[in-house]
Amino acid sequence: MNGRTVLESFPAGGPRGSWPAEEFAHARRQEGLAAEVVMDLVTDMFLVIVRGGETAGVVLA
Repeated sequence: MNGRTVLESFPAGGPRGSWPAEEFAHARRQEGLAAEVVMDLVTDMFLVIVRGGETAGVVLA
């Protein structure tokens, strides 16, 4: 287990680059989650993640 939860993924080849992922992460931070954007080189995707058990008690849609 790598200690992270992926909240959403966005294609790296999209016309707006990482902006959609950054916007999504910002909205989650406004909700109190310590969301961050990382690049998954294997899948060529931007992932919005939270590390550890920070999603405990939060319902993700």
